[in-house]
Amino acid sequence: MSVLVLDTSVLVSALLGPGGASREVLRRCLNAEYLPLMGEALYAEHEAVLSREQKFARCALPSRERAELLDAYLRGCRWTKVYFLWRPNLPDESDNHLVELAMAGGAEVIVTKNVRDIRAGELKFPGLRILKPEQLLKE
Repeated sequence: MSVLVLDTSVLVSALLGPGGASREVLRRCLNAEYLPLMGEALYAEHEAVLSREQKFARCALPSRERAELLDAYLRGCRWTKVYFLWRPNLPDESDNHLVELAMAGGAEVIVTKNVRDIRAGELKFPGLRILKPEQLLKE
């Protein structure tokens, strides 16, 4: 089973899109085909973004059902404490926590819609792959 970090961008895409790779990756996480890691910063980001009603105006799921889906997803996550801040100096400082969580939990991959920025960090980790959902599914 692949251990991964699922960026909020993939979760949002899975909820807003009619299908596609992001939704399939989320489905596989819910079916325990992938083991997603969860940390405090990522949890806070997921909750904050999913509570934005304007962002989900065209989502088929009302806020209550989005919360239930998040709870189901979280039950399948391995909670991981980040003890060391690597500070990979990503273009968006708020993305650094993804790399730190991946390193703390031994993730093989970060799944994100924002591959270019996450790969742009100054500090490189040879065993960590940064993939879009469709790339992950092709493997």
